[in-house]
Amino acid sequence: MRALVFAARSLVRQPGRAAVGILGIAAVGALLFDMLLLSRGLVVSFRTLLDSEGFDIRVMATEPAPVPGPRLTHASEIVSALAALPEVDEAVPIRLVDAEAAARGHAILFSLTAIDARARRPWTLAAGSDLVAAAPGEPPPMLLNRRLAAALGVSPGDQVAVRVTCSVDRAAPLPVRFLIRGLADFPFDDPGQMTAAAGIEAVAGACGDDAGSEADMVLVASREGFGPDKAVQAIRRLRPDLHPATNEEIVARMQQLGFTYFRQISTVLSTITMLFGFLLITVLLTVSVNQRLGDIAALRALGFSRRRVVADVLWQSVLLVGLGGLLALPLGLALSTWLDWILKAMPGIPEAMHFFVFEPRALLLQAGLLGLTAVLAALYPMQLVARLPIAETLRNEVVS
Repeated sequence: MRALVFAARSLVRQPGRAAVGILGIAAVGALLFDMLLLSRGLVVSFRTLLDSEGFDIRVMATEPAPVPGPRLTHASEIVSALAALPEVDEAVPIRLVDAEAAARGHAILFSLTAIDARARRPWTLAAGSDLVAAAPGEPPPMLLNRRLAAALGVSPGDQVAVRVTCSVDRAAPLPVRFLIRGLADFPFDDPGQMTAAAGIEAVAGACGDDAGSEADMVLVASREGFGPDKAVQAIRRLRPDLHPATNEEIVARMQQLGFTYFRQISTVLSTITMLFGFLLITVLLTVSVNQRLGDIAALRALGFSRRRVVADVLWQSVLLVGLGGLLALPLGLALSTWLDWILKAMPGIPEAMHFFVFEPRALLLQAGLLGLTAVLAALYPMQLVARLPIAETLRNEVVS
């Protein structure tokens, strides 16, 4: 404790150099903190998006990949078989098609999700009412996101004629009128995307298809007490031709295929940042020690042990890095918000996804890396102090 107080007084006697060191470490620490957030930000955010839909398993015709694979055939039979498993709480087919509607003399293109909404609904209602069965003689219901509603100039209660394109090798049928039930936020929409959702039977009717003929995937919620892993095993035993995957497995695959670039960038920039921090503290401490060689030699002559003066240098490094690290946290959070806003401007990034996501592990890792930097940066100045020849240094000080 006495060495810590002595080191603090040494820094106070050199306010300019101490301020430069603290501010430098704050900048270095902020960048390091942001790179640690970036290394897993997309992974954590993507997993949160998947879990927000309420389903923990996706069943597809092929292994999950960035490019959509073939559709599931006889989807209604698959859903019935999966829903009967004791490990499965709910199974919902989902089909993605292209659609268009006329507004102000031109066609508005959008993505239409056909889904049998039951207990769990992969969207958040923003206005109006949710998808419910249409009354006799009433058009089938539909939900729009707010961008599409603004583009069409409609609101809940209005009707809109929609032309649905379900297959590229078939001409689009005549438009079908839908009743706008409400407005919803869809988790995977990017800032410019226009999206709608309707019942799978209504969309199949607009396409001229059988309602249970095809689906892009089946969303499955595992039953409480079993968990997604056991549900996946049961699905594979029942239907070896299907490819179920838990949210965790999908995130792991996406991390290998799509998120590797950001992890590599984070690693490279973190290493460079650590190197700059190491050099900065090493230079500042070395200059400080060289300017105080006479004082240090006098202290040794007065009875200060080698261990005491070495501890003084180490505590100076710890104080500089510690104070800079504390300033780095608010600075890093502000910087990450700005960088996240810039990166999210890239096309195709869902509005709810983030590149920088705070995790306690990132804070602990930053503290560990900065602590390691403080110790390594102090090694050379500590060596200078430990090997300082007392008599010769005092004689040179007097002569000079």
